Amino acid sequence: MMKDTLWSAIAATLRDEIGAGHYRPGDRLPTEAALSARFGVNRHTVRHALSSLAEAGLVHSRRGAGVFVAQRPTDYPLGRRVRFHQNVLAAGQTPSRRISRVETRPCDTEEARALRLKPDEAVHVVEGVSLADGQPVAAFRSVFPAAPFPGLPAALRETQSITRALAALGLADYTRSETRITAQLADPVLAVTLSVRSGAPVLRTVALNVDPSGRPVEHGTTWFAGERVTLTVADQP
Repeated sequence: MMKDTLWSAIAATLRDEIGAGHYRPGDRLPTEAALSARFGVNRHTVRHALSSLAEAGLVHSRRGAGVFVAQRPTDYPLGRRVRFHQNVLAAGQTPSRRISRVETRPCDTEEARALRLKPDEAVHVVEGVSLADGQPVAAFRSVFPAAPFPGLPAALRETQSITRALAALGLADYTRSETRITAQLADPVLAVTLSVRSGAPVLRTVALNVDPSGRPVEHGTTWFAGERVTLTVADQP
């Protein structure tokens, strides 16, 4: 058999087994070594087969953990209230978040305009990844005015939740005032963050959230993995 026929035949077999439910969403596939032994081929051939399944959106790899069957797309409503945890639970999945950066620095021009700040006024910058059933669905960067929330970095490190951290600082409710959505392709850094291939489709949202008085409290950018999320516009109360 030709080498390209081998990897494509292995990919087709695994695709059929995933379709038949032998491996369910979220399941880890056998290791490259196990698949190599099963099909009697070298790891390079297995790796090629797995790459083709990843390009088709059927599997994704987690560094150091293995290759997993992709979850069904998560329905994610873009309503007036921004509640990642509740949205993912409503989709029947388990939400989690990894916060990778919490930093206080001077605002840039765009942040000053959006948050109605003076040039170089301090902001808190929070970055991380949102996951559903352990699979990355979105990378985010949220920027908050520092003056109204001086204790936000400490609260975030303790709660690992933006909503709970803001509530602990006295902001019990906030709503989305506007959202802009654009499509783009994942660059290599974003691809690693979201565990997708470089050049995969990404939905980028830029949102402004305000407190009950209309004061801007968060300027957020989120990059959703296009193949894992269905964004819906919902008029939530």
